[in-house]
Amino acid sequence: MPELPEVETVVRALRQPLVGRTFTGVRNDWPRHIGTPSVDELKVRLPGCQVTSIHRRAKYLVFTLTQGETLIAHLKMSGHLAVVNADLPRDKHVHTVFELDNGQELRFRDPRKFGRVYLVHNPDQILGKLGPEPLEDSFTPEVLGQRLNGRTRALKPLLLDQTLIAGVGNIYADEALFYAKLRPTRPANTLSQNDIRTLHAAIQKVLNLGIEREGASIDIYVKPDGSKGDMQNAVAVFRRTGSPCYECGRPVERIVLGGRSTHFCPHCQK
Repeated sequence: MPELPEVETVVRALRQPLVGRTFTGVRNDWPRHIGTPSVDELKVRLPGCQVTSIHRRAKYLVFTLTQGETLIAHLKMSGHLAVVNADLPRDKHVHTVFELDNGQELRFRDPRKFGRVYLVHNPDQILGKLGPEPLEDSFTPEVLGQRLNGRTRALKPLLLDQTLIAGVGNIYADEALFYAKLRPTRPANTLSQNDIRTLHAAIQKVLNLGIEREGASIDIYVKPDGSKGDMQNAVAVFRRTGSPCYECGRPVERIVLGGRSTHFCPHCQK
């Protein structure tokens, strides 16, 4: 599933073609794509709304609209958003189409049909339970320490908890723990203050690297224009099972932790 860097890349690519545009209609052939309201209500409320800004919150794309509306999208496993000319043949996996006032369309292609769209007056209805943004200035080592304080769960599953920290997923959790030299199975309440500072820096390092490289095209993810990101060529441990660690030369190992594949170097991450 696209994580913070991938979603940030999509947001940045969609601003130019969408900010200032007005929605004129909606088409949908998979009603479950629409989380709220109903498809019929969406078709009534969205036309006439203009996009005033687009930003990211965790793994969500947030479109601020006129008329007090907010359109929110989550790409989930296979979602892809792109602005194209309306006369371009539509891919069979495009299930929701947002018509625009300039003859173009915002198309939501989603082969696995896990993506969701929400139109709400109050964004907190969808986003309210999310944890802090890890790249904001307000996310300090002290804040990370407070959120980990007293927690006995292993570090890897905790980093995937979106109510703890927003936007970190499987790829960047593995990478952050590698650079912090922390074992994914280590209980959070055993970290020292120095460990927390190191982990904080590592989280920000890998997320910024992911944004710089415009995401990781390891599975289905591609940018809105169809080209690939480059973060997959810069990972240290993720999906490098059996390959030599770049720092010590020993094999990278894989375990399943909290139901998720987890990659680490047993020598470097003691």
